[in-house]
Amino acid sequence: MRIRLAIVVVFVAAAACSTKNSSVDNSQIGPTPAPVISSGPTVTANIPAGASALRTAAFGTNPLVVSLGTTVVWQNNDTIAHTSTSKSTGWNSGPIAPGQSFRFTFTSPGTFDYFCTIHPDMLGTVTVQ
Repeated sequence: MRIRLAIVVVFVAAAACSTKNSSVDNSQIGPTPAPVISSGPTVTANIPAGASALRTAAFGTNPLVVSLGTTVVWQNNDTIAHTSTSKSTGWNSGPIAPGQSFRFTFTSPGTFDYFCTIHPDMLGTVTVQ
């Protein structure tokens, strides 16, 4: 009896999820927005092997000086994950796996300190002019 009840419940649930019985009005859904692509210059901040022991050299050139509108690409060339995380409210890459990268475009001038949340001794600065 329980097996029959379970089968009936599954069929009822499947029927309720059917697209034929859907009450969602898809005509109100707009197009998916295109990703934002920077048309300005790009500068790479390389994270080398053994970066967690390099402190202020862990992200390559430090401080990194760029012009307004530049996209900085943090490229992880290490064998372990790292982050690029602003000390203010700028950006947070989340873990950047080995061989992966993270991009952030600087749209306002200033000096931006950042670090790796996994290895807090890894410190960097981007100065935007």
